[in-house]
Amino acid sequence: MDDCIFCKIVEGRIPAAKVYEDSYVISFLDIMPANKGHCLIVPKKHTQTLAEMDDKDLAATILAAKKVAKAMSLSFGNAGFNMVMNNGKEAGQIVNHSHIHLIPRFQKDRLRIKWSHLKYEDNEIKEYAEKIRKFI
Repeated sequence: MDDCIFCKIVEGRIPAAKVYEDSYVISFLDIMPANKGHCLIVPKKHTQTLAEMDDKDLAATILAAKKVAKAMSLSFGNAGFNMVMNNGKEAGQIVNHSHIHLIPRFQKDRLRIKWSHLKYEDNEIKEYAEKIRKFI
C-alpha cells in the first residue's frame, strides 16, 4: 500500500525505533505513546483488521507481542501492560494497517482505559450469543 505509513516502515522508507523484527512482524516504539515504552506490533503483510489477517500472520503477531511484552516488562521492572487492538474507524483505528499496541503500565501513571458497562435486558444475552454463533 503506497500511502500506508506502516507499510513504509516495513519497507524501510520511514525510520522507526525498532525493538523486534522477524519474517512476518516488525515491532517499534509508538511516536505518540500513551506511556513511554509504548510499542506497536505490526504484521509485515498489509491487512486492515484482525478479521482480515491470515492465520500465519495472526499467530506470528501474537507471538511477537508476547516476546515484546516480556522484554518490556523486564526492561522497566514491572509486569503491567495493556494490549489493545483497534479494528475499524468505529473502534478508534487511525492507521488502517492491522497492529497491536503494547502499553507499559506503572504504579502512578495517569493513563486510564475505561468504558461504561451495559446490562442485557430479558433474553438479550441469549439473542446476542445466538447471532454470533450463526457465523462461527
